[in-house]
Amino acid sequence: MLVHEAKLYGSQAQYGLLDEAIRTAQFVRNKALRLWMDLKGTSKANMSALCALLAKEFEWAAKLNSMARQASAERAWQAVAKFYDHCKKATPGKKGYPKFKKNGRSVEYKTSGWKLADDRTAITFTDGFNAGTFKFRGANLSGYAISLIKRIRVVRRADGYYAQFCVEVNRAEDLAPTGRTIGLDMGLESFYTDSNGEKVENPRYLRKAEKRLKQAQRKVSRKKKGSANRRKAIKALARKHLKISRQRKDFAIQTARCVVRSHDLIALEGLQVRNMVKNHNLAKSISDASWSLFRQWTEYFGKVFRRVVIAVPPHYTSQECSACHAIVKKSLSTRTHTCQCGCVLDRDQNAAINILAKVLKGRCPDCPESSEQQDPKNTGGHPEISTPGERPAATAEEQSNAAS
Repeated sequence: MLVHEAKLYGSQAQYGLLDEAIRTAQFVRNKALRLWMDLKGTSKANMSALCALLAKEFEWAAKLNSMARQASAERAWQAVAKFYDHCKKATPGKKGYPKFKKNGRSVEYKTSGWKLADDRTAITFTDGFNAGTFKFRGANLSGYAISLIKRIRVVRRADGYYAQFCVEVNRAEDLAPTGRTIGLDMGLESFYTDSNGEKVENPRYLRKAEKRLKQAQRKVSRKKKGSANRRKAIKALARKHLKISRQRKDFAIQTARCVVRSHDLIALEGLQVRNMVKNHNLAKSISDASWSLFRQWTEYFGKVFRRVVIAVPPHYTSQECSACHAIVKKSLSTRTHTCQCGCVLDRDQNAAINILAKVLKGRCPDCPESSEQQDPKNTGGHPEISTPGERPAATAEEQSNAAS
């Protein structure tokens, strides 16, 4: 499934109608979630049946396309299913009990309620809200049949409205084997250090933009609550945060793509960022590094380019000597690994070597059990990455030590 995103261009009146559709989708989702809370044994089918009842009871709910109402109920069920899954797996910490949406920003249509122009440069929404025709830029849909577009999601952001076209196409590319493997140790001083000793600089987009963010936040604080000027200041602040998030995403995509294309096997740290941000001294820097985003895109490109990507639990990878495997205790301020066996390495490079060794020697939980018969150059037998919830949780201190 490919997602093409395009910005919608219309009038303010049209944007207002899209806002009504978004609020209605939020209402349907919250009603479906309330049904699950109030009625024991509520299933996905019960939530779907509720959509028709809401359309009969509320005239404005009937304006929303029937498939869009079904999609909103499906979102509520996804939250419930995720909660059930965490409970069954005994995921450490909070299980993610479903919550009501207070400020929804999207509405999702399936195969009806919209119509594309013949030249694929405009879209018309045909449900009861009658938002009309919007021109869009940023997505090239000329090569896809209409039947391949399974969903269209309208998203409201700080700088406008966007349409996400979900196209049912399998993306896969075959690349020539490189014969190279690599281990990655994530950090804060450098974004990552690989097993060859090479480092990628941490961009620190939030830190660099903090001064501008503080100025924009002060402008918001000075405005009178409820005034038009305050709303304008809030939008200006939101656009600055949106720019930072896009910079992070772009950096993660480019870095992950480069790493995956140039190696046959990538072993990286399976960090649990949720635990790590409990360290309030490093929480902002950890969030700014966006390791989770980098891992998601590395896994994605691993499937696209048919490369092997394995996440390794980070426990004691910084403390263990990569030469003799002795445990050498060190604090976060100690940046050089020095062992009695004579091994002297950069702390992060030592950890990256250990991460790669766990995969090649079969000491990683995600690796095949018959590691002694495994050829290090043959990476075809490794399974796909399991979810972080399937691994034992680490404390915030252990995660911070491993990441540094």
